[in-house]
Amino acid sequence: MRKYLKTVVAGVLLASTGVVNADTTLTLSSWLPPTHPVVSQMIVPWTQQVEEVTEGRVKINILAKGLGHPKIHYDIARDGLADITYSVHGYTPGRFTLTKIVEFPFGGNSAEALSVAYWRVYEKYLAKANEHKGTQVLSVFTHGPGQIHNSQKAVTSVGDLKGMKLRVGGGVINDIATALDTVPLLKPSSKSYELLSHGVADGTLLPMESVTAFKVQDLVKHTTIVPGGLYNISFFLVMNQDRFRSISKADQAAIMSVSGEAFAKLAGSVWDAADAKALAEMKANGNEITVADDAFIADVKQRTSTLEADWFKAAKKKGVDGAAALAELRQITADYPQ
Repeated sequence: MRKYLKTVVAGVLLASTGVVNADTTLTLSSWLPPTHPVVSQMIVPWTQQVEEVTEGRVKINILAKGLGHPKIHYDIARDGLADITYSVHGYTPGRFTLTKIVEFPFGGNSAEALSVAYWRVYEKYLAKANEHKGTQVLSVFTHGPGQIHNSQKAVTSVGDLKGMKLRVGGGVINDIATALDTVPLLKPSSKSYELLSHGVADGTLLPMESVTAFKVQDLVKHTTIVPGGLYNISFFLVMNQDRFRSISKADQAAIMSVSGEAFAKLAGSVWDAADAKALAEMKANGNEITVADDAFIADVKQRTSTLEADWFKAAKKKGVDGAAALAELRQITADYPQ
């Protein structure tokens, strides 16, 4: 696999545009379409900020084509096949434990608030466990509240979900989907259209933004909004550790000044705006929007009540006080200026 990927890297580098002479030119592998908000409104502006704060000494070249499946993008950075990657922690089940902290139900209605809180808690509580060995963590962040979208019927109770085949993104959401008696299909969000159009999936769990970004609004005409979100997904932005260390200390600090919390804030704000825009577009498209009632929410809470306790135990094995970390995450999110 590594030999194959190195061959692909060579070809992509030759095909890439915008390669420039600089003290350091870093490569970034991106698996989402260039028009997706993650790329066009998060990654691209960030690369421009990096060049600006390093006064042109560090430039980032986004490869013309991603170097593989989203689930191997962490390894792509760790192994140095590309210098920088982003992806979803949950796409590799069992690998990352502590990052599940941001994925539990009812995390909040603002991706910006939760992403900023997540970075602060990551630095204070989670980083010491070194789950990202071999990379420099540039940021962790999350999308907006994840909701239920399906092609079958209006979902007004948890019972309506029984047996429904739903695409999920892994991590805690896989456990949530199982607890709600659905049949989870662990696939990247970018596979939603394929799964739905071929009838493999009955629905998909996505933030509002992704419904229109992946053009599935005509395939999932029924959406159930869970206030606070049914789930969130943990994302990473990482750089190969050796490559990061090869950069001057001054430029390392400059890069981190526009990464970390700054990038988390940027990512969250972009997602919040994109969610609002997508919801308006879905309503205009005639999609049926249902808001989960108190009974629905209570049922979700009851069915998922053991997930946090199980995670606390797993976090303790890694030397992390999970209860304290989660409490602080929620407090920062609640106190975040709206």
